[in-house]
Amino acid sequence: MAASNKAASSNGNVQCSLRVAIVGGGIIGIMTALGLSRRGFQVTVYERAATWPEIGAAFAFTRVARDCMERLDPRVLESLARVGQKSPHDKVRYWDGFHPRTKEAAEQEKDSVLFEVPEKNMGYWACIRGHFLLDMAARLPEGVVQFGKRLVDYNDNEESESVVLRFADGSTTKSDVVIACDGVHSTARKVFLGAENPAANASYSHKAMYRAMVPMPDAINALGTVKTHVQIAHMGPNAHIVSFPVNNAQIYNVFLFLHDPNEWNHGHTMTVASSRSEVLGAVKDWGPHIKEIVGLFPETLSKYAIFDQADNPLPSYASGRVCLAGDAAHASSPFHGAGACMGVEDALVLAELLERVATGSVSQKQRNIKAALQTYSSVRIERSQWLVKSSREMGDLYEWRLPATGENGAKCKAEFERRSKIIWDFDVDGMMAEARKNYEYSINA
Repeated sequence: MAASNKAASSNGNVQCSLRVAIVGGGIIGIMTALGLSRRGFQVTVYERAATWPEIGAAFAFTRVARDCMERLDPRVLESLARVGQKSPHDKVRYWDGFHPRTKEAAEQEKDSVLFEVPEKNMGYWACIRGHFLLDMAARLPEGVVQFGKRLVDYNDNEESESVVLRFADGSTTKSDVVIACDGVHSTARKVFLGAENPAANASYSHKAMYRAMVPMPDAINALGTVKTHVQIAHMGPNAHIVSFPVNNAQIYNVFLFLHDPNEWNHGHTMTVASSRSEVLGAVKDWGPHIKEIVGLFPETLSKYAIFDQADNPLPSYASGRVCLAGDAAHASSPFHGAGACMGVEDALVLAELLERVATGSVSQKQRNIKAALQTYSSVRIERSQWLVKSSREMGDLYEWRLPATGENGAKCKAEFERRSKIIWDFDVDGMMAEARKNYEYSINA
């Protein structure tokens, strides 16, 4: 086994000589920083924004992800427990949103429920991104996060003892290791692969999302009491809807996803203005209950483009002393509800492998860092890229575009369960044993 990368400081705490730069102060970046600081690393997070986001989207984390959080740093799971909540639903039903011709028919379980699945296997805990992020960040030492640091470039010259990072404000910094967690439209990924590489940019998944908050009495009138007090989904041709009550069941939260055959002509801008009439046009042939709930959307809407790496997966997540993690490595659509969970698994593997890196001479340290990052990539790439591809296909399944399932409820359920089991029935111990074994083999070869 490699010599430890740690030495005891004068106060008895573990002290690590490796400097780690984390590019991006999102959920995965901050989580990784906590895990590494717990292990004694000198960590600095470089975040392009001027301050923390106010709120942000909702995230959910599976039981497997929470196991990884506990191993990474128990404080991460404590933060999630403080700001999140366990799913209150024991099952999720997927309803036919297209064929019923009356609202009464749409509420008949026998004819209109396509399938249902238990929630217990995934074991989701949900939270608001901003709340989780702030709670975790409060546990980092003062000065670890530097704001207003937009990465422009980095230089990982083997002849240099450090990787040099350059920021838009003209400043530079040096680090022994760089972990890029800078999101879907990662700058580090472009430097890592070269701007002309097709995988350097996430691509439009041809799925767009619209969201509305509907008064509960109006939602009940459209969908019925039974549906509006639990989380449900409606499926149909080229669209699907996920909806659930919020604010103590005073408001009904509706997410509508549409297949978009067109190219996205707005660059990396992920949000553009849209309208209720545009969305109504997409469901004009659906059942009256769906047209009524969509008719409750505000006239002015935002259209959110969903980008992912399904078309151009990365050949590797590591090169030299730099690696990519989270969405920077494997940006995913939300249709499995597990994209962020893959980033949690990344963080655990990185922290555990870097903890095993031996110091010593410059050349030895560099060699072991490279071995650790390459091992991380080899251990994580197959599972995370499967998730990206499968999530894209699940979006098609919900919209009756997947040839193997079509609109057959039994086939949809079987495919849903087969794919979901790959996410929740996962051996974290096995992943970590593989990582340790591969790293030891690499440095001793």
